[in-house]
Amino acid sequence: MAKGESFELVEPEKDQEIRPQVATLVTNVTEQSLGSHRFERFSEWRTLVRSIARLVHVAKSLSEKRHTGDCKGWHWCQKSLQSELTQAKTIIIRCVQLEHYKDELKCLSKGEEISQQSSLKKLAPFVDEEGLIRVGGRLQSAELSEPEKHPLIIPARQHVATLLIRYYHNRVAHQGRHLTAGALRSAGLWIIKGTKLINSVIHQCVTCRKLRGRFEEQRMSDLPMERVTIDPPFTHVGLDVFGPWSITSRRTRGGSADSKRWVVIFSCLSTRAVHLEVIESMSTSSFINALRRFLAVRGPVKHFRSDRGTNFIGACRELNINTEDPELKGYLQEQGCTWSFNAPHSSHMGGAWERMINTARRILEALLLKTSLSRLTHEVLTTLMSEVMAIMNARPLLPISSDPDTLEVLSPSMLLTQKASAVPAPLGDFDMKDLYKKEWRQVQCLADAFWKAWRRDYLATLQVRRKWTEEKRNLQEGDVVLLKDSNVKRNEWPVGLIVKTIPSSDNRVRKVEVKIIIEGSEKVYLRPISEVVLLLPGKS
Repeated sequence: MAKGESFELVEPEKDQEIRPQVATLVTNVTEQSLGSHRFERFSEWRTLVRSIARLVHVAKSLSEKRHTGDCKGWHWCQKSLQSELTQAKTIIIRCVQLEHYKDELKCLSKGEEISQQSSLKKLAPFVDEEGLIRVGGRLQSAELSEPEKHPLIIPARQHVATLLIRYYHNRVAHQGRHLTAGALRSAGLWIIKGTKLINSVIHQCVTCRKLRGRFEEQRMSDLPMERVTIDPPFTHVGLDVFGPWSITSRRTRGGSADSKRWVVIFSCLSTRAVHLEVIESMSTSSFINALRRFLAVRGPVKHFRSDRGTNFIGACRELNINTEDPELKGYLQEQGCTWSFNAPHSSHMGGAWERMINTARRILEALLLKTSLSRLTHEVLTTLMSEVMAIMNARPLLPISSDPDTLEVLSPSMLLTQKASAVPAPLGDFDMKDLYKKEWRQVQCLADAFWKAWRRDYLATLQVRRKWTEEKRNLQEGDVVLLKDSNVKRNEWPVGLIVKTIPSSDNRVRKVEVKIIIEGSEKVYLRPISEVVLLLPGKS
């Protein structure tokens, strides 16, 4: 403004350059409840009740009416909080009921009838003096305590219901659903749709899984290639050792010297033929001698399958079988075959030859009863094993047909001995006259008939899965499992962690590596899933 100029004062209300600004402040006062979502951070009912009880105790110590004693302000009180514990239970249940049965609680407090669509209508509920909803029911005249006649109502969808079931399930020593439900009812608790929730809690209980949990299983895998391909007999062989039998080795002045004998069974995986060899000891050298006799009689073998017996492992070492070599893959240097081992403790993976062992035992028992020998010698046992082998190889692979036109009996001996009581129809370029011409054509005709019947009839019987028909969840790395140990009681089985899964060709896990801690040291075991019990699934 220049010197000498004057100005006129204008009131703010009339000044056009000034714009009024009005601010309105609103304060909403709401009643905040405790909120049942806060209970979800607790995993035990007792811990939840003690925590709420301490909050109640601290709240009392901060009130104006209480200034005496040591309980002042925020503190950790070491005194007994029995009254606060009872009050804490009431607060927790009231909070849960207020969230789920707000309309019912409002109607019952006013003395009105609840809605017909309410889930509590059949229970004739009422509100007690503490403001909690209880079951009215029809047991007014029963000689029961008041909590049993009028239990508290708790919704099953609440986390508190799960905590209560866990608590009383532990009180009844992890027994079944009936005892757990009875303990809840005796404690004066009525959980809506509680049966389903009790079953779910028991199913997820780690202690119950340790005590009674089932072993893991998976859908039965497809048959390996060596079971379903046409190859000469004993091209793919599964082997095992069974026994022992006591025999009289030599006569002495004082009587006789006894020793033991075992038998090695070689089972052809495709033709189901068997070969038995008697061994003198469960040693590597004795087993190698049996293996050499078998190869000398039956010819070279492409593939051996066996379990992880110590004698088999030693034989592989002396015969230069390197199962870990990725290039050779365990080729036997001289004989030119591979050797693969099943996982430890997985006899079901070798069922093709394990079943033959039971058959051999039953036949031998019948032969021993027939011969009525009090003592066996090595020669007698070897002879009996040869007869057992002949009987097993003559067994029919298929049920005997009642069709008069089907005269052949498909058996392993039909291919091994090239003898049949009835000559089947020839295949291909072979004619019935060939059976009476040249010997090589007769052999070829019988072999061709065997493989035709084997492919037409026998393979179809292997199509159906007799058990393990459903696909189950694959075990994963990080799962906590209970590892079976047959030498100790189930309560002492070690708890382990799966560190590696080994999927099969169909991407289903049937073998896992489990790490356990024994006396402060880590050990990793390869086991089939049938030897472990899942306790806690890992985070996937």
